[in-house]
Amino acid sequence: MLKKDDEFISLTSQAFNFVKGHKRLFDYLGTAVLGLIVIYMGIYAYISHVNKKGQEAFNKAFYAMNSQTGSDTADTSSANTEKMFNELIEDYGMSKAAKLALPELASAGFEQKKYDEAISLYEEYLDKISNNEPYASLARMALSTCYEQKGEYDRAVTSLEKIIEGPDDYIKEQAMLNLSRVYRLAGKQDKSNETITEFKKKFPKSVYFDIADSFLKS
Repeated sequence: MLKKDDEFISLTSQAFNFVKGHKRLFDYLGTAVLGLIVIYMGIYAYISHVNKKGQEAFNKAFYAMNSQTGSDTADTSSANTEKMFNELIEDYGMSKAAKLALPELASAGFEQKKYDEAISLYEEYLDKISNNEPYASLARMALSTCYEQKGEYDRAVTSLEKIIEGPDDYIKEQAMLNLSRVYRLAGKQDKSNETITEFKKKFPKSVYFDIADSFLKS
C-alpha cells in the first residue's frame, strides 16, 4: 500500500507525464486561455473608463444644474444643462451615470412644463432600471405628477397604483395620499375617501396620519 505522500508523488508524476505527452494540446489551450484573459481585461478596462468618464460628465452637468437656481440667465443655463446631460447619454450611453441622466433631464423638462417630454424620459428610465427599487417607485411618482399636470388623472392613478403594489412602505404611504388627492381632483370623492380609509388601516403609525384625517374631514 502506498503512503499518502507516495500517492501524491505518484499522481503528480502521472499528471506531469500526461501533460508532457500532450504538450501541443496544452500549448493551444494555454494560448486560448491567455487570449480570453486579455479580452476580459480589455473589456473591463473599457467599461471602467466609460463609467469614469460618464460619472465625470454627470457631475459636471449636475453641478451646473444646481448652480443655475435663482440665476438671471436661468433659461439659458437650463438649455446648456440639458445639452450636457444629452451629450452624456450620447457619448457614454453604456455608463451607469447615463441612466441617472434620464430622470435629471425629465425633471428639467417638467420644470419647463414640457410634460410629454418628461413622461417619455421617465418611461425610458423605467425601462432601463428594470423595476429596481426604490428608484422605480420614485420615477412612477414623478410620472403621476406629470400626468396630473396634464389633467390625465386616470394615467396618474395607474402610476400610483403600481407604487402601492410595490415593496417600499414609506413610498406607498405617499403614493396613497397622492392617489386620494388625484381622485378628488378627478371628482371621485368616494374613491378618495376609500383610499384614505384604507391608508389609515394600513399605516396607523404613519407620520402622515393627521394629514390623511384632514382629507376625510374636508
